Amino acid sequence: MTTTANLAQQVAAALAAHPGKTGVLPLTQAQHAFVARLHLAEQAQQTLDLQYYLWRADRTGTFLFEAVHAAAERGVKVRILLDDFNTAGLDALLISLARHPNIEVKLFNALRIRWPRFINYFLDFSRLNRRMHNKAWLVDGKVLISGGRNIGDEYFGATDARLFADLDALLLGPVVDATQAAFDAYWESASAVSVEHLLDQSKSLRLSMLAKRAQGLREHPFTQDYLKALTDDPFWQEFRTQQLDLHWTDAELVVDSPSKGHGVYEQQHLLAHQLQQSIGLPKSEFLIVSPYFVPTRSGFAELVKLARNGVAITLLTNSLEATDVAVVHAGYAKWRKRLLEAGVKIFELQRLSPLARKQEKRARRKKLNAKERLGTFASSLHAKTFVVDGARVFLGSFNFDPRSTQLNTELGFVIDSQHFAKTIQNAFNEVVPNYAYQLDIANQRLIWRERIGRQERIHLREPGASIWRRMASRVLSWLPIDWML
Repeated sequence: MTTTANLAQQVAAALAAHPGKTGVLPLTQAQHAFVARLHLAEQAQQTLDLQYYLWRADRTGTFLFEAVHAAAERGVKVRILLDDFNTAGLDALLISLARHPNIEVKLFNALRIRWPRFINYFLDFSRLNRRMHNKAWLVDGKVLISGGRNIGDEYFGATDARLFADLDALLLGPVVDATQAAFDAYWESASAVSVEHLLDQSKSLRLSMLAKRAQGLREHPFTQDYLKALTDDPFWQEFRTQQLDLHWTDAELVVDSPSKGHGVYEQQHLLAHQLQQSIGLPKSEFLIVSPYFVPTRSGFAELVKLARNGVAITLLTNSLEATDVAVVHAGYAKWRKRLLEAGVKIFELQRLSPLARKQEKRARRKKLNAKERLGTFASSLHAKTFVVDGARVFLGSFNFDPRSTQLNTELGFVIDSQHFAKTIQNAFNEVVPNYAYQLDIANQRLIWRERIGRQERIHLREPGASIWRRMASRVLSWLPIDWML
């Protein structure tokens, strides 16, 4: 598929050459994920339907808001559906966008009191504890980008602070139609409220200020370096002018009903049930990549049962030093030793690579600000995927935790592809051992093995985490809050 003049014609030609199949282009690199969204917004001719848990008004978030506004200016009908949990500070911009004749904006499970926002949770906690975690970038009802990434600098490699290691994909074919129908259902649901019915109309700003802010950001040296890196990357031109190397296969959408946002649903309308029906139980291999992994007692029992039946289970999640949600780590940590004893292999992503650690130590000796100089090496896992029996892959927003299963709405895809499965497994085997601790048991206690070149270092406690962070995690693990994690 090329991405020149007429997007609809290009997609139609690609689908005609692969009838009934779904085209998948994995977006593993953060900058590629940004470029794809930006260019598709620029190429949209009819509609842009955008659904996100989080959209920051930072560098990349502002540029994408600007691209969406530009699309509306040339006649594209835009619908933006955001979860309201992370919209603090965005009210004026959202109202301004919604005043454009071609833009509509809705908030999911909206907070009625705009400030102070925390009061809402005392008044309506049961509803507001349920969030819309879906991510979808739908263009002309023909092209879709979906997966684990929200909209923000940390997801697109445009920050010198924490970077998220994430995964999403560009998709064509039948799953796009299904996702469009799911978006429409969310848009029309009782949980989606128009900002014009919710926010103070007097707080709007002129949309010319959006362009002015974007221009100011472009003049910043960091942004200039980032944009230069984008244009220097071959993907920039390949995406705009050359053939995209899509892999064509069978795929299925799995998605929660929007009524889950109010706690009203039937089992068959839940992603977890659909996922189980679609992908089945692993028979030989089960590779899990999840930033927030909270197995709970029942999940632990299922994993142990699979392991005892000969299934090779491997897990990658965040270490305590890398996670951005320490309380979730506490919900996982208490199961680690028992999972290892059952034969599950566990890897925990490091916050810094071995090279970055050496550079950080050197910077400290020179009394430099290590965080400012070396923040680009800091990372946290955010991808959500798993591979079953080397043949089926899940990609989406769903975490292996009770919140994804029972509280938040989620969206994802089951992809039948040995090629895609092998790609993920090979990347895992080649990369993960060098950037993650492998957990083990020695003398009845948990240890962390760190590979540094050809050498190995053994840690006897949570590596890279302060004593206070370790103590907090231990205390939190005692609390009966797994259902909320």
